[in-house]
Amino acid sequence: MSAVDSRYARAFASVVQSQHLDSSAAQKQLDDFAATLEGSTELRTVLEDPSLPEEQKLKVIDGIASRIGMIPAVRNFVAVITHHGRLQDLGGILAAYHAIADEAANFTEAEITSAHPLDTANRQLLERQVAALAGTQVRATYTQDASLLGGVVVKIGSTVYDGSVRAQLQQLKQRLIAAHA
Repeated sequence: MSAVDSRYARAFASVVQSQHLDSSAAQKQLDDFAATLEGSTELRTVLEDPSLPEEQKLKVIDGIASRIGMIPAVRNFVAVITHHGRLQDLGGILAAYHAIADEAANFTEAEITSAHPLDTANRQLLERQVAALAGTQVRATYTQDASLLGGVVVKIGSTVYDGSVRAQLQQLKQRLIAAHA
């Protein structure tokens, strides 16, 4: 995430907070706009064309805003990043805003990798344990890696908790090697 992305994201978060807006609704609307932009080459071409007058771009943004039900603060933010030629940075700005909003809401992202698929009950149990470990609410994403053999690997920020069978076997191997040295 670049400094520019972070600066725009902090500015938008400040607007959301000062206007007492629903952060998750604002996120959803920005995500919807980003998806609309990503899905339409024509829209990107129009909004990024420096030769088109600002008023025409604002009319296009207003049309999209009314179609997807954007609140004025989100519409204005989209207009600002369009005006400053930052639409190509929207993905990074959104990622930075998601991180800021999660921190404000006391949420932590956790990446959980397991050897086998986890059912709903095990996911809920694991998320409660990770939340207790992190001291915050957790939003988990799951992946699978059969090479773990069993157990899970949890990544919270830059910290990795490796409870996999593979890691336990590697530790046992290191202890046996150290014992014979």
